[in-house]
Amino acid sequence: MSQKIAQISLIVKDYDEAIQFYVDKLGFLLLEDKKMTEEKRWIRIAPPGKSECSLLLAKANNEQQLAAVGNQTGGRVFLFLHTDDFWNDYNKMIENKIHFISLPRKEEYGLVAVFKDLYGNLWDFIQPMLDCESK
Repeated sequence: MSQKIAQISLIVKDYDEAIQFYVDKLGFLLLEDKKMTEEKRWIRIAPPGKSECSLLLAKANNEQQLAAVGNQTGGRVFLFLHTDDFWNDYNKMIENKIHFISLPRKEEYGLVAVFKDLYGNLWDFIQPMLDCESK
């Protein structure tokens, strides 16, 4: 048997502002954008490179979902974005005004810095140690 996580729903306030942030600022790819109804779209994004898992942008449509926007994990790091070129990608993110809440640091698992997305979700930006050692 073979299984994998294919998508993770990310609750957003607005489809277009989320696309602008993730695609234009973070450099993610817009994989799919299909209109389902007048209010609902099927939007999948993923970072460039090999990605078996994508984010499904899900627009909040009630008060409970709106309350979860930007806080889907109760203030903990929510998502982990790996890179094979930390400093190049980090500098691009700084140029694109991505808000980092920690300075880059070396941990036993690699180089890491934490940033916030447009809604306040926390992300670990990581170059795994194996990629650090090969450079």
